[in-house]
Amino acid sequence: MKRTPHTARRGAVVGLAIASVALLTACGTSSGSGDSGGEAATELGDSEGQVSILAWPGYVEDGSNDPSVDWVTPFVDETGCKVTTKTFGTSDEALNLMKTGDYDVVSASGDATLRLIAGGDVAPVNTDLIPNYAGVYDFLKDQPWNSVDGVAYGVPHGYGANLLMYNTEEFPTAPTSWDVVFDKASENAGKVTAYDSPIYIADAAVYLMAHEPDLGIENPYALDEDQLAAAVDLLKTQRESVGEYWSDYLKEIQAFTTGDSVVGTSWQVIQNVLEGEGAPTAVVLPDEGATGWSDTWMIASEAKNPNCAYAWLDYIASPEANATATSYFGEAPSSDAACDYREDCEAYHAGDADYASQIWYWTTPIEECLDGRTDVTCTDYAAWTAAWQEIKG
Repeated sequence: MKRTPHTARRGAVVGLAIASVALLTACGTSSGSGDSGGEAATELGDSEGQVSILAWPGYVEDGSNDPSVDWVTPFVDETGCKVTTKTFGTSDEALNLMKTGDYDVVSASGDATLRLIAGGDVAPVNTDLIPNYAGVYDFLKDQPWNSVDGVAYGVPHGYGANLLMYNTEEFPTAPTSWDVVFDKASENAGKVTAYDSPIYIADAAVYLMAHEPDLGIENPYALDEDQLAAAVDLLKTQRESVGEYWSDYLKEIQAFTTGDSVVGTSWQVIQNVLEGEGAPTAVVLPDEGATGWSDTWMIASEAKNPNCAYAWLDYIASPEANATATSYFGEAPSSDAACDYREDCEAYHAGDADYASQIWYWTTPIEECLDGRTDVTCTDYAAWTAAWQEIKG
């Protein structure tokens, strides 16, 4: 699953919208535990002079895509660690590449982090060796997608919510519930849009948590077979009203611009572009809450350049670098200090813990129920992938 970066110029966005949002394929994870990937470093040594980074497009910019966008050169000048970068388009691709042992650092989304940890591909991190970690928002630390049993496996990068977008001419009164894309979707049949990914099943689960409490859903990523079946049924009904499933956010921008879509799941960065173009759209975080993402910088368990890897994790969490990177991509930064270098933090609700508490961040579904239940087995990502294929027919 993934987003692609936003810049002020649409042309730059298009150039970076490669493989913009493909999600995991059939690989499931049975447990959140496994080979821990070794022990965290206890101290740092001399710089190795280089670091190899595996990252989403737009996360490691060195000026080669846009000469005015470069936060890598200051890192190299500051640390002496020369950066080589490879970008990937899906979490599955990142997982496979990490197994080659060619990379020291990876930027991982919540659908991949637990699998990287369970596979022993990434190591715990000693946050005492990362000074800028202290400034990271507390609500991003020690979370199910970036830690196991209280042990941190990385540094949060940025975060965002999957919001409800609507055409203000079709909805003169702002909707407050996801019911407009679920139970009331038929009122706008053919003009409802939905995110094209198995992880979207969690969006249905969030809705069911509020509207069908008897199902007992406590965490939208911890669904037993009955709960998954309920979410699948809801999404099959929704499918009758969906005009387009989107994965490339530029296509959603076009659909809302032309009026082919009038309501559906979206991102703040999409609204920013549409607002700049004068489109009659707005976004809202509905009463039920929403899914979202919080990416994590992780260090390979067999990193060849661990000192430079730690240097990168500290640097990318520094206020100015984090502000530059997350602003370019189109997400909230990881610290209040970063907002000193941005003018749009309010639009992204940066640092608003109450707002953030309404977001269920993407987390890999595994058989070991993430809500703590031990009397049932939950469905893993392989089951979600099969279910998504069934939903879409």
